[in-house]
Amino acid sequence: MLCSRNCAVRLFAVVAHVLVAQNLFAQSDSAVTAMDEVVITAERKQSTIRQTPYAVAVMKKPAWVPGNNRTLPEALAAMNGVFVQKTNHGGGAPIIRGLMGNQVLILMDGIRLNNATFRYGPNQYLNTIDAFTAQQVEVVRGSGSVQYGSDALGGTVQVLTGNPVFEEKASAGGNITTRYATGGMEKTVRAAGSYSSRKIVVQAGITGRKFGDLIGGDTTGRQTPSGYKESGYDLKAAWQIQEDVTLILAQQWLQQRHVPVYHKVKLEGFAINEMDLQQRSLSYARLQVKTRQPLFEQQEATLYTQQSIEGRRAQKTASTTLRRERDEVHTLGVNFNNQSRLSAAWTASTGVEWYKDKVTSGRQDININTGFVQEKRGLYPNDASFSSYAMYHLQKLQLKKWILSGGLRYNGFVVRMQDSTVGRVALQPAACVGNGSFMFLLPGDHNLYASFSSGFRAPNIDDLGSLGIVDFRYELPAPQLKPERSYNYELGYKFRQGKVDGSAAVYHMQLSGLINRIKKPGERMAGYEVYIKQNSGQAWVRGFELESGYWMMPHLLLAGNITYTQGRDVSRNEPLRRIPPLHGRMLLQFTQKAFSVQAEWLAARSQKRLAQGDKEDNRIPAGGTPGWQVFNLSATYTHNARASLQLNALNIFNTDYRTHGSGINGVGRSLWMSAHVSF
Repeated sequence: MLCSRNCAVRLFAVVAHVLVAQNLFAQSDSAVTAMDEVVITAERKQSTIRQTPYAVAVMKKPAWVPGNNRTLPEALAAMNGVFVQKTNHGGGAPIIRGLMGNQVLILMDGIRLNNATFRYGPNQYLNTIDAFTAQQVEVVRGSGSVQYGSDALGGTVQVLTGNPVFEEKASAGGNITTRYATGGMEKTVRAAGSYSSRKIVVQAGITGRKFGDLIGGDTTGRQTPSGYKESGYDLKAAWQIQEDVTLILAQQWLQQRHVPVYHKVKLEGFAINEMDLQQRSLSYARLQVKTRQPLFEQQEATLYTQQSIEGRRAQKTASTTLRRERDEVHTLGVNFNNQSRLSAAWTASTGVEWYKDKVTSGRQDININTGFVQEKRGLYPNDASFSSYAMYHLQKLQLKKWILSGGLRYNGFVVRMQDSTVGRVALQPAACVGNGSFMFLLPGDHNLYASFSSGFRAPNIDDLGSLGIVDFRYELPAPQLKPERSYNYELGYKFRQGKVDGSAAVYHMQLSGLINRIKKPGERMAGYEVYIKQNSGQAWVRGFELESGYWMMPHLLLAGNITYTQGRDVSRNEPLRRIPPLHGRMLLQFTQKAFSVQAEWLAARSQKRLAQGDKEDNRIPAGGTPGWQVFNLSATYTHNARASLQLNALNIFNTDYRTHGSGINGVGRSLWMSAHVSF
């Protein structure tokens, strides 16, 4: 059921008048929670949405777990300014201001998820975060390089697990969550427990999930193969050493097995094409110290280690060779941040960071008839390393009705790799970036702001040294690359007026030195056209993002958002690749004591503005991706705040649809059920 152009225009005209602030989705039914009550970390210190001079979306856990969304990427798709592309059922790459993949920075509790092998374009890495561990998700659009470093060209996604809470009286508890979907599309069990006292807090959880093949809309049906298995555990403990000194220890581990790349099997003649295994682990120790000295009001030091494993298995239908690839990245890092209060209205954050990625990569070609194994070069040079060191300083000053803020970061890198293909490579790129903004506080909770953010992305091992099949092309190493850069200019408005709460932002972003994949005419490898990367791209992206919510009655919320993005690759004189279409969401939610009902409408216009790379991408239909509308219903009943049952009817009209650039269609008409019990 695809919407026509006129239909979509009328529907989005309605959405433009009723736009959503995502922080409203997690409210109680008593009143609208003002934006200044939602605490965020976009400026490397606790702040509020209302006084943050950037476009920010926030989602808290009660809004989506359990809920309509199976994974963290699927949950982000409801956030203003975020469009999610899914190459496969186990993937999900957020597109922010027209950029995605390694041009969007993902953080987990302030620690970079991005590493030296993060790919350009679609990837699956956000889905290696267990959705049940996320207590709050923050998306800062168009900013983040000064605060957090390389890769934040389009913006920053920050996933927070929440800090343990100490209690005067010792207590223990736990909870169990189960989820089930019709057609065998999901079977999930999550168990968690906690212990809290005056000095010690311990939280732990374990998750087991089995996802069946995704069943699409009215003409697609079951998409085989697309299902996979997932398991994970998490542990977080806090020790209050002294009144103002706290040590936090955390461990996260998640593993996914046999994750099919559906469109490769469906369209490219593969008998097997899957991620196996996909694994991420993170361990960190964080020391937090508060003092009574204004210049050293609060310090935070974090030592962490992270491991990422990506395995790939591929075999063509008529081939006797099974290809197995395995890439591992081991990261060791340390961050230090000091917060100062220079006066009652003047604060500053200063920090240093260092981390090092060590990459191992290998490949085996296995003859399935004889069992003979041939060892070959992996996708990346084996034993390559990527190091980063940085210093930054941020300040914020409030002068009556004005809030001024700005910052600087210097970031240097050391890249080393060597093999027979690229030879010996030693690079030391560096970047210096800054941001600045001012906000004017109008009477009655109406705030206007203007901001500028420069950003950069240092070429990583994937850019410099990859050799092999990536998506629909064969890539050659390119050790001569330099950092990509962005310059984002933004005007915004945030308001709260009685029962209405919302924001609006317009922006223009210039991009320079973009790393383009350039086709080598007439050359083919393993049946794929050959590409090499160059810093040849000059582009711009502009658009607007609107959101608002309106409490029509004390128990009835009407909300919505809308995002428009336009991008142009100036160097190629064509549209920028994978630009999302005009898209939005509307929500009608009724809450009364223990019972709530929610109706949701999601829609996207068709996207016919295609780059040449889009036209060559078999995930995008000829002529562009059609527009679509999807309607969902959900109902939740909560008993004594200890037990809840939720039923979600998704895609009620069984629309057959695909989000632009994805390799698999969205879910068809189905029922998803979840139950949660605390004890």
